[in-house]
Amino acid sequence: MRIGLMQQGSLVHLTTRVVGLAITFVIACTTIFAEAKTDFSESQSAEVIEADHVRIRWLVPEQFAENPTGKTIGLYFEVDPEWHVYWQNAGDSGAAPRFAFNSEQLAVGDPQWPRPKRLPIAHLTNIGYEGNVAYLFPAQLTTNGADRVTLTADLEWLVCKEDCIPGFATLTLERPIAGDEDQWAAADAEIIAHFQARLPQPKESAPWQIDSLTFNAASAELLMTLRGSKEHGAPTAYPLDGNFVSAAEPGVTEMADGYQLRFNTASGVATPEQTDFIIVADDNAWAFSDTPLVLSGIASGVTSTPSVAPANQSLIVLIFFAFIGGIILNLMPCVFPVLSIKLFSLIQTSGQGAAAHRVREGMMYTAGVLATFAALGGIFLALRAGGSAIGWGFQLQSPVVVMALALLFWLMALSFIGAFEFGHSLMNLAGKANSRSSFATGVLAVFVAAPCTGPFMGAALGASATLPAPQAMAIFLGLGAGLAAPFLLLAISPRLSSFLPKPGAWMETLRQFLAFPLFATVIWLLWVLGKLVGDDGWLIGASLLLVVSLVIWLLRSNRITIKASAGVLVFLAVVVSLQQLQEAETSAVPVASNSAWQAFDAQKIAAARQSGQAVFIDYTAAWCITCQVNKKLVLDTDEASTLFEQHDVLRIRADWTRYDESITEALAALNRNSVPVYVFYPAGGGQEVLPQILTLDLIRELFSKS
Repeated sequence: MRIGLMQQGSLVHLTTRVVGLAITFVIACTTIFAEAKTDFSESQSAEVIEADHVRIRWLVPEQFAENPTGKTIGLYFEVDPEWHVYWQNAGDSGAAPRFAFNSEQLAVGDPQWPRPKRLPIAHLTNIGYEGNVAYLFPAQLTTNGADRVTLTADLEWLVCKEDCIPGFATLTLERPIAGDEDQWAAADAEIIAHFQARLPQPKESAPWQIDSLTFNAASAELLMTLRGSKEHGAPTAYPLDGNFVSAAEPGVTEMADGYQLRFNTASGVATPEQTDFIIVADDNAWAFSDTPLVLSGIASGVTSTPSVAPANQSLIVLIFFAFIGGIILNLMPCVFPVLSIKLFSLIQTSGQGAAAHRVREGMMYTAGVLATFAALGGIFLALRAGGSAIGWGFQLQSPVVVMALALLFWLMALSFIGAFEFGHSLMNLAGKANSRSSFATGVLAVFVAAPCTGPFMGAALGASATLPAPQAMAIFLGLGAGLAAPFLLLAISPRLSSFLPKPGAWMETLRQFLAFPLFATVIWLLWVLGKLVGDDGWLIGASLLLVVSLVIWLLRSNRITIKASAGVLVFLAVVVSLQQLQEAETSAVPVASNSAWQAFDAQKIAAARQSGQAVFIDYTAAWCITCQVNKKLVLDTDEASTLFEQHDVLRIRADWTRYDESITEALAALNRNSVPVYVFYPAGGGQEVLPQILTLDLIRELFSKS
C-alpha cells in the first residue's frame, strides 16, 4: 500500500514542514495509515522484519555478559537503493521512526541518531538516511541473577522514495546472559562501531564554537556565527527544531576567523529562547544543545510603526507609544459615539458650581477608563499566566459580549430619540451629568475602543504579551490615560471649557441626532455577530432587539399584568437568544469565498516563500473597524488587486474575528497581539511590517523596489 508524504504533529507544528498536499488528503492518508497499522502489526512479530523496501533486525550481542555496565544495542534498517528513512527532524515532510522497548531485564535509553544528510525532493528538503542505517540505543541490565534477556520493540517507520510506505511491527528478542564479556557476531559489532563513529560528539571537541545565534525579525533569518579553526572546511548544520528553522541547506559565508551560516525560518511560529543543532564537517559531527537566540532587527522599508522585540525598547518608550495611541483612539469611529454622549453631558452643565462639577466628571470618567483598562489587563495577564494566548480585542471575540453591546446601544439610541423614558435611567448610564454616569461612560469607551487600533498601539500592545506583569499593566494604563486625557483636559481646564457652546433648546435636537451614530453602531455590531456565528447571528440579534422594543412599548401600559408579562417576555427572549447563540457558535463553519484572498494556512505560506513567491498577510477581524477601513480603501481596490496579481503575490487573510490559536501564535511571532497587522514577504526574501493605517502609496512602494 502506498500513500503520499505525510507529516506528524498538530497543525501548529506543521507550519514549517511544507508539503503541497491538501489537508483532506492527509486525513484520508491517516485513515489508511491507521488501518494499515492494525493489519501490519498483527502479522509482523519476529527478530527480523521484512517489509516493503526495508529489512529491520536487531544489533545485539549473541550472548549478554553478566556485567551490568552500559552497553550499546541497535536496530538496523537495511533500505533498498534510492529509498530513505528519516532523522529525528525529518525536515519538510516524512516522519522520524518511533521506538518503544519493553523488557524486565534490560533498560533501553533514548535513540542516538547518526549524522544525517539532506534529501531534496522537488521544492522540499527532507533530512534522513539513504541506504542502510543503524539507530543506536544505550542499554543496561537491570536484573541480577537472570539467565536470559527478553526484549520487544514496537516500531513505526516511514520509508520513502517519491512515495512513502508506512510500517508498523514488533521485534522480539531472547538472548542468554552469561560470562564476563558480551559475545557479538563480528559483522554486527562492525556495524555498531561504524555508526557509533557517526554519532555527534560533544561541542567541546568541535573545531569551532557558536559565537552568536541571532534571529533577525526583519528578514526572518537565523544567523549562526562560528569562530574557530578551518581545518575541517566549511561546515553545514542541521536544526533539531523543524518547526522554527527551515530544513533547507543554510547559506555559508567564510569569515576571517570562522563561518557564518544563514538559515530561513518559518513564518507564524513563536521564536524560541534557545534551540539545538548538530554541525557537520569533514565526516564529523558535533552536537550544540540549548544555544540561546538573540533577537535583533527592526523591520525596514515601509515600516513606520515599531515592530521590534520588546527587549529592545525601554518601558518608558512603550508607555509613551501607548499614551499617544490612546489619544488617537479618541478620533477613531468606534469611540466617537460614546464620547459625543459625554461631551453632550458636559455642555449641559452650567451655572454656579459648574466648573467643579466638570472637574469631578472628568475625574470620574478617567477613573472609569483606567479601571476598565486595569480589569481587561488583569484578565489578559491572568490568561497569559495560565498559558492562554489572547490579544487586544479578545472580548469582542465573544458573541455574547457583542450581542450585549448591541442591546445596550440599541436601548441608548431609543432613549436618545425619545422612544421611551425610564426616568432617564439609561442616560444615567452614559450620558447624564453625574459621577456614576461618567464612570460608566469611561467603561463603555474602553469596550467600544477595542475594535480600533491606531498608530503606535501595535508595538505597545505586542510588548504587553511578553513583558512582566507590572510593566505590561503599565502599558494598559498608559493606553487608558491617553484615551481619557482629551476629555479630562476639556473638563478641568476653564479655558478649554469656555469654548463649549451654551446650553439651549438646540440640545434636544443634538441629543436626538446622537441617536443615529448609536443606531449605526448597532448595525455594525449585528454584522460582527453574523461574522462570529454565521447568518443566524443577524437573526438572533435583530430578533432580540425587536422583542426588547416590544417590551418597552408594553411597559407604557398602566396594567400590572401587562408589565409583568413584559418582564417575563424579555427574560425569555434573553435566555433563548443566549441559547441560540451558543448553538450557532458551535455549528458555525467558515464560508467558502471566491476572493483572491486565501485563508490563513502556515503550510501554504511557508511553501510559497520557499518557492520564491511573494506573500502578503492581512491579519484582520470583522470587529476591527481599522481593518475594515483599510480593506475597503486600499487592499480590496482594483489597483491593489492588480498590483498583487502583476507581482504574483500570495494574498492571505488571517481572520481573527473568532479566536484562532494558529493566528494568535503567528501574531505573537511578530511581537503583536492585536489587529490590524500587515506583513509583506518579498519574493527575494525578508519581511516588511506595514503601518496599521494603509494607503495605496504604501502598496505601490512594496513593488517599486523589485
